[in-house]
Amino acid sequence: METPGEFRLEGFRDYLSFERGLADRTVEAYAGDLERLALFLVSQGLNNPGEVSHLELREYLYHLKDQGRAPSSIRRALSSTRSYFTFLLSEGVVESDPTERLESPRSWRRLPQVLSADEVDAFLSAPSPDSWAHWRDRAILELLYATGVRVSELVGIQLADVFLDERLLKVTGKGSKERIVPFGRPAAEATRRYLQHLRMELDRGEGEGFLFLNRWGRPLTRMSVWSLVRDSAHAAGIEKRVSPHTLRHTFATHLLEGGADLVAVQELLGHVDISTTQIYTHVDRDYLRDVHRRFHPRG
Repeated sequence: METPGEFRLEGFRDYLSFERGLADRTVEAYAGDLERLALFLVSQGLNNPGEVSHLELREYLYHLKDQGRAPSSIRRALSSTRSYFTFLLSEGVVESDPTERLESPRSWRRLPQVLSADEVDAFLSAPSPDSWAHWRDRAILELLYATGVRVSELVGIQLADVFLDERLLKVTGKGSKERIVPFGRPAAEATRRYLQHLRMELDRGEGEGFLFLNRWGRPLTRMSVWSLVRDSAHAAGIEKRVSPHTLRHTFATHLLEGGADLVAVQELLGHVDISTTQIYTHVDRDYLRDVHRRFHPRG
């Protein structure tokens, strides 16, 4: 995917070198950050930096986090983005700087909003039955919600990692740590139909054993999954900003609301530290009040 000329990446590189006098290594790092940002924005349907708001920029930083980028890399990406919009302002390309409303990652809510049960139903039903990719897309969405896997983990699933009869998935997470995650009948049925009716047809010898393939028979990318999630939320009429993070958060929150043990949720999410799970599985105050009222002796 190429970035449109409106993003002025070469001009930004010259600005860093000649006006700010940054070292070559720093210029290359910043330029790489901005190329990744531009590609992400294009994938979201934004072809001009003047169309970008702080919301898209925050979504991009979530995207970097989901890719497993180090905090230092995300901080640098934020710094390069601020420099980029300063450059665009000076050139008269944009009229306002969206990074002014972009909070530091430390001050964010940890994750996007949660979908309600009705929104989940609409979202999972969004892939068109008339699409060639219907069962692949349905299997992807069902597995994301059924297992809470990260998008990077999803695209890394091999055929040998799927145990349909047992409804289990072997997932390779951060640090190459493996875990087993169960999934329900709807996800199993969608995956079975994809395997029976589409995957064999797609694989032309370049699938490398991966579960999910694109129309050219090659392994599906993270960005393709992001686009599918965004488009499905739009088709379902969901006004919230939905990303793969949203489904992971929804998975964990719905488990907790159903009475799941926090340690079990920690295991399913692949968290080493339970404090991470406590942040990830934030539940609303009404639910916590209900738990206290029903289970505390003086509730």
